[in-house]
Amino acid sequence: MIEEIEIQWLRSFHAGYTCLSFKQAAALLKIPTSNVSRHVVQLEEKMGTRLLQRTTRRMSPTEAGHQLYASTSPLMIALNDALEDISQHAQRVAGQLKVLMPDIPALADVLVTFSQAYPKVSICCETSLNPKEDLRNGFDLVFSFHRGTLEDSGWVAKEVARWPSCIVGSPDLIARCGLPATMDDLRQMPCITSLTALNGMPWIFQGSKGRPQAMPVSSSFKANSGNIAIRAALAGLGFAILAEAGCREALAAGQLEKITLEAEPEDLVLYAFYAGRKHLPQKIHAFLTHLDSHLKL
Repeated sequence: MIEEIEIQWLRSFHAGYTCLSFKQAAALLKIPTSNVSRHVVQLEEKMGTRLLQRTTRRMSPTEAGHQLYASTSPLMIALNDALEDISQHAQRVAGQLKVLMPDIPALADVLVTFSQAYPKVSICCETSLNPKEDLRNGFDLVFSFHRGTLEDSGWVAKEVARWPSCIVGSPDLIARCGLPATMDDLRQMPCITSLTALNGMPWIFQGSKGRPQAMPVSSSFKANSGNIAIRAALAGLGFAILAEAGCREALAAGQLEKITLEAEPEDLVLYAFYAGRKHLPQKIHAFLTHLDSHLKL
């Protein structure tokens, strides 16, 4: 029979039993008086008996009403306590936080300082530069680098940091291969690419009307590491598309030269991905807030 009874009917009955007035019960529950009266009538119809005797002057519980109230009061209190406990637990910054992120010092520092600030959160971290979609399952937060437009993954994507990028080459490489003046020139020259981004081959440039433009390049050196890419560029193994901040010293020292083409490369963007905007667990909300205030890149 329990599947035929709605919890709101019982709440209205309990309030009416306690207050002996539908009007006062409605004020207690913060719902219209008509709703309280209807709930009690519906409960009585399902039970097949009168629970609250009503006249124009007064209300009083029947014997069945006394019995139902006495029997269900402990259950209603236990249910309310259980719901309150779950709600409070959801609001606490606690539990296990599973994170998948690139192995870079700035994010490592944020993870460590977050753990220090929230000792009740158990950290479980794995590292990957650009995890594939099927690797994201099972994680609360996933951080990865992207250029250009994100594909719709069903995850919420929060931009964490953005770096303007440039194309660079070493003086030795330019002496051997020449200085590319156009994107067509660059297509035929050796380049250093990532293993994962668009299969490592196309480079992403800022196209017309804000639409990214992909350009395939020739590459015999692929690596999922900005540090390896810049060292390969310094060694003259190919032209590289890099965040300007990461190669600023090499450009100033003349170890690398910036290549200017008819289009600028898209920015390198670090995103945080998480599942769903509604009812975001406090541990994830706290980490994202901590990230915003502590990340230094």
